[in-house]
Amino acid sequence: MSQSLPLQTPSPLVRLLLVLSATTGMVDAASILGMDKVFTANMTGNVVFAGFAAVGAQGFHAPYYIVALAAFMAGAAIAGRIWRMGAKGRLSRWLVIAAMVESTMLVLAGGLALLFERNIATTPATLSVLIALTAGAMGFRNAVVRQLKVPDLSTTVLTLTITGLASDSRLAAGDGANQRTRLAAVAMIFAGAVLGAVVVLHGGLGPALLLAGGIVLGSTLVFARHPQMAELDRG
Repeated sequence: MSQSLPLQTPSPLVRLLLVLSATTGMVDAASILGMDKVFTANMTGNVVFAGFAAVGAQGFHAPYYIVALAAFMAGAAIAGRIWRMGAKGRLSRWLVIAAMVESTMLVLAGGLALLFERNIATTPATLSVLIALTAGAMGFRNAVVRQLKVPDLSTTVLTLTITGLASDSRLAAGDGANQRTRLAAVAMIFAGAVLGAVVVLHGGLGPALLLAGGIVLGSTLVFARHPQMAELDRG
């Protein structure tokens, strides 16, 4: 079986994962601000919020967190099965397939959000649909990115990245390796959260999800065409 990635991750893939990190910030901004304080990209927050809901804390609704967790896991399971069922092939092709699935779900969620905002009062049922679509999309992406095994670029979780920034720094007598990538990952999620919040607050939930879906697919199509990406086998 061929190795998916060389020891040195190609720069186009690093750039793609950084752009996808920004869309994580956008999606979580959309879900936190527009979906009743639910994380659809980061599941740790949902587990914690579910704990708050379990003891009756005001403003936290366990059903939404359960929907998000279930949809995220379903998306990840589907992605894992598709990944393992496929024969050897170009990594760029599989990244495009993953981007198409993710962006389709985000765009569908964005379109439904626009419909709900304009024509139908948002109800717990309609909100659950938006949460499920968005969390499912992010679960699918996480499973694909996990297979790439690129250090410090999970595109969604920053806890280990920030830990590495501190523990491997010169201040901690470390070698300072990979610090630029780690800083870039933090900055991209922050920038994405800012952009997502601006769009949600001034344009609504639908436009934010549509924009995130468009960036996911557009950036993947651009970087997947790079010659360095075309040479990589998925194994």
